[in-house]
Amino acid sequence: MSQKVIVGGVGMIPFSKPGASPSYTDMGAEAARLALKDAGIAYDLVQQAFVGYVYGDSTCGQTALYEVGLSGIPITNVNNNCSTGSTALFLARQLVALGGAECVLAVGFEQMQAGALKAHWDDRVRTRARFMPILDELTADAEGVPQALRGFGGAGREHMRKYGTKLETFAAIRAKASRHAANNPLALFKNVVTTEDVMNDKVVWPGVMTRLMACPPTCGAAAAIICTEAFAKKHNIRTDVQILAQSMTTDPAESFNFAEPSLISYVGSHMAHNAAQQVYEAAGVGPLDIRVVELHDCFAHNELLTYEALGLCPVGGAEQFVLDADNTYGGRVVTNPSGGLLSKGHPLGATGLAQCYELTHQLRGSAGARQVEGLHHALQHNLGLGGACIVTLYGKN
Repeated sequence: MSQKVIVGGVGMIPFSKPGASPSYTDMGAEAARLALKDAGIAYDLVQQAFVGYVYGDSTCGQTALYEVGLSGIPITNVNNNCSTGSTALFLARQLVALGGAECVLAVGFEQMQAGALKAHWDDRVRTRARFMPILDELTADAEGVPQALRGFGGAGREHMRKYGTKLETFAAIRAKASRHAANNPLALFKNVVTTEDVMNDKVVWPGVMTRLMACPPTCGAAAAIICTEAFAKKHNIRTDVQILAQSMTTDPAESFNFAEPSLISYVGSHMAHNAAQQVYEAAGVGPLDIRVVELHDCFAHNELLTYEALGLCPVGGAEQFVLDADNTYGGRVVTNPSGGLLSKGHPLGATGLAQCYELTHQLRGSAGARQVEGLHHALQHNLGLGGACIVTLYGKN
């Protein structure tokens, strides 16, 4: 029988620019301590830990958590590209739900380098090598543009060509992110920008993207205590936030259709759609029940595509969703109240758990100036190409 899964504590440190952060050891340990403090328990009550990071040597998870305590518990290191933090959360939730442990710690951190993401190995087959011809064919005009920008920017351009979406719509999404981040003390970029500011920023791909439409590489850490309801009550841990449903998907065949290649498919829309549908079905809710979501806005283009993949608006209807301000306060679904990856920053291993941190506070009613009122559910979407997508539905217990 499945146990009820509680988010008993969350912790997060302010995100910072590469070169300006503490070491991954300090960041990961501090996030874990903050989650333990929030739950009101000591580390010796944690029975297992899952620690996520992308850029680091073997057993960095142990290195960070050994600063918290030497209790001898199993510590598993996790790497699933940009969805690493949510993968750690997924494994922790699954273990607790299936009765394998009563209290599990999920931690994610990243000490990143400046600049666009890049491969760090040149002596082996690259990730997604078999499917790279799709990207190369559809972005042949983007010579010199980094791979991630070509993928997500090209997917946004595909939406523009298919549905008439304007570049200004992506700029409006970025401007919205900045307004939300202005109320988040843990976000890196709190300066508010306008749609015009975004449009007038440095062009990185003419007609497709300006620099502000891409999330910055950042460093940071976040953590969560995941436990059974019985454990929480025994140790006086608050039980008001529950994980109602969760799904992890990887790429289906539709992601890589060589006969009818699509970058919208290539960058994860099918993974996101499938994961969301599984979560909605498992929880007995639908997109119309969702009033707040933290989703993977690594680029403004992907935020727009994800509105449709999660069913928040019809396919082809994302631009109108933005124009109607249904993605912000006063609209239908407040999207990325934290400021999202675009303004909060994107330390790969920490992102999924930072989303968990935000939505836990939203459901607790403790999000301050960012608070979305009257919540019963909160949805999380975290995507990593390669690929994996985790969609998590939280609810008030």
